[in-house]
Amino acid sequence: MEAQSPVDDLVFKGATVVDGTGADRYRADVRIGRGRIAELGHGLGGAREVDADGLVLAPGFIDMHAHSDLALLLEPDHPAKVTQGVTCEVLGQDGLSYAPVDDGTLSALRRQIAGWNGDPEGFDWDWRTVGEYLDRLDRTGPAVNACYLVPHGSLRMLAMGWENRAPSARELDRMRELLAQGLAEGAVGLSSGLTYTPGMYADTAELVALCRVVAEYGGFHAPHQRSYGAGALEGYAEMVEIARRSGCPLHLTHATMNFGVNQGRAGELLDLVDRALADGIDLTLDSYPYLPGSTTLAALLPGWATEGGPQATLARLGEADACERIRYEVEVKGSDGCHGVVTDWATIQLSGVRNQELAGAVGRTVAELAAEQGRSGTEVFLDLLRRDELATTILQHVGHEENVRAIMRHRAHTAGSDGLLVGARPHPRAWGTFPRYLAHYSRELGVLTLEQAVARMTGRPAARLRLDRRGRIAPGFHADLVLFDPERVQDTATFEQPRRPAAGIEHVYVNGTAVVQQGRTTGARPGSALRRTDRGTRAA
Repeated sequence: MEAQSPVDDLVFKGATVVDGTGADRYRADVRIGRGRIAELGHGLGGAREVDADGLVLAPGFIDMHAHSDLALLLEPDHPAKVTQGVTCEVLGQDGLSYAPVDDGTLSALRRQIAGWNGDPEGFDWDWRTVGEYLDRLDRTGPAVNACYLVPHGSLRMLAMGWENRAPSARELDRMRELLAQGLAEGAVGLSSGLTYTPGMYADTAELVALCRVVAEYGGFHAPHQRSYGAGALEGYAEMVEIARRSGCPLHLTHATMNFGVNQGRAGELLDLVDRALADGIDLTLDSYPYLPGSTTLAALLPGWATEGGPQATLARLGEADACERIRYEVEVKGSDGCHGVVTDWATIQLSGVRNQELAGAVGRTVAELAAEQGRSGTEVFLDLLRRDELATTILQHVGHEENVRAIMRHRAHTAGSDGLLVGARPHPRAWGTFPRYLAHYSRELGVLTLEQAVARMTGRPAARLRLDRRGRIAPGFHADLVLFDPERVQDTATFEQPRRPAAGIEHVYVNGTAVVQQGRTTGARPGSALRRTDRGTRAA
């Protein structure tokens, strides 16, 4: 990693400051030096000056739901995010990530979430604990800062494998010990993935017990809850109840109301959120500004079919009786992996494969492939899972615009991309989420004011993460900053060309070092792991 130092005595002249608090914008000169915001005023001069007339200076954007767990190590320049103005990401999402692990669980996890993160050959997996993973991030030196959530599914694997049952007292104690260790080593909270194995096998009592540990350490629970379809409201209500019983703050990740059963029902979710807030529950949520979701094709399988881990799953896919049972659940009953909704193969579009013999299927829906091959959608589904060894990624076209807008207006809302960075045609939210908020939903539609949009991407998530002097423009705060043209900022990533960088993002600074200048990445890598401490979250 090349050496780099934060700029000293740089002044942004005549910037329109949107400070991250939601307060009205104002015009000022802003001086930064030695990695911090040094001074705000008028008529300031510096050794270097940037003409910011007509441009907005905001705190760097914080991605509350990122899947860059390996990307920050494999491609630490991280153009997907820095070109959007992102300066911090939250990793370890959806209850499945690579720390803590042992040799056996790491091998299984690499296969299970290859569709999220890839599974690079020759990569040095030189960590096993949360602290060791954060140390690896620091040694690598990514372009952005990163926070980490302890993944519940990984804890369960270590304590009891992939068994579909409640833990014994000893197994639950083991999960609590591992969780406490991860939090002590710097994780900011706990994530859970309750439509993914083995997390979906956990009952409410197990999650309450774990969240009590999180509360003791000042962290928060970030659940991918049990359903975003037929049981969405019941799933959200369970997460609120866990927060109520444990005293643990709650952050509802990718808080959507999807599938036909939930069209126009965002208000019911927001009523639940408002009641929880009125009762004193510490609750926030995030969402992405798009209609389709994205996950792995294997996620659509019913939970029983994935019990035992990836090898056991692939074995079942070779059994006629098991395949017939899967067919019934996805076509007739509604698989819990598809949120209790009967799978509509016309909404399932392939976005990436590992087996390059299947590359021609990328961009096609399962329904299109089935019609072309003269087979049922379920037959194509099962064949893809076998041939790609569960690594296929998909887009799910199941969202509703009125729900997306209603949720982003809420006072507890923050922004998260949920962006997968691998695959031939990943969801464009990985490259476009933050400029899309600024361009489409603020400038074009007026769903949010500019100040509201920036607050959802900066000050509000920084408060949830308890970041130490980040997320605002104020003297003494870290110089995580983005300078953009409010009239020209635009997401350019599309479903056909998902890796196109944003327009109008002129300069981005992380810890006072430029990672984007005049719209181009610099190659600098000044980021670090931000560890939870008793005083908040800060670099060690």
